[in-house]
Amino acid sequence: MLRELEIKDILLIKRLSLEFSSGLNAFTGETGTGKSILLDCLGFVLGARGQALMVREGIERGEVVAIFSTESSSKVNLILDEADIKKPDELIIRRVNFSDGRKVAWVNDRRVSSEFLRYLGENLVEFHGQHDERGLLDAKGHLHLLDQFSKSDQSLKSVKKAFLSMKENEKALEKVINKNQELNDE
Repeated sequence: MLRELEIKDILLIKRLSLEFSSGLNAFTGETGTGKSILLDCLGFVLGARGQALMVREGIERGEVVAIFSTESSSKVNLILDEADIKKPDELIIRRVNFSDGRKVAWVNDRRVSSEFLRYLGENLVEFHGQHDERGLLDAKGHLHLLDQFSKSDQSLKSVKKAFLSMKENEKALEKVINKNQELNDE
């Protein structure tokens, strides 16, 4: 879950710190109030392409920091383990965009690539905006979020085991039926 977003010297924002509560968080407001800038900053810190023009005019570098809390059994923790990135109580992602176009990123004080940020970000945040019905219709995403929210790992394992057992029994039954039919045909 995204807990904090800190933005410094990006576009019109000199310095901004936002805290998020658990549950649904939404940005609303009139056109031109900066909603898109906030989403662009979140996307940037999660590996989206950044441009030198994002840095406030006259400033050498802009910076975005996102602080997340994650479930201990989440895919994010597996990704961090695979990358040998230690995870204390929170996940801190920091990305700097220089006015000359260079970008540098860290996850929990370990330098990472933009590609790694994108992979990690895909498992942290799902963006939806106006006219973005394609993502809303992806049932896989819904099911994954519901499973995580319900904290029903043990139930999921039991259902998966029962389903696989049922499929094996169906195959065995089909073999018996085919063999029986072969014997009747002779």
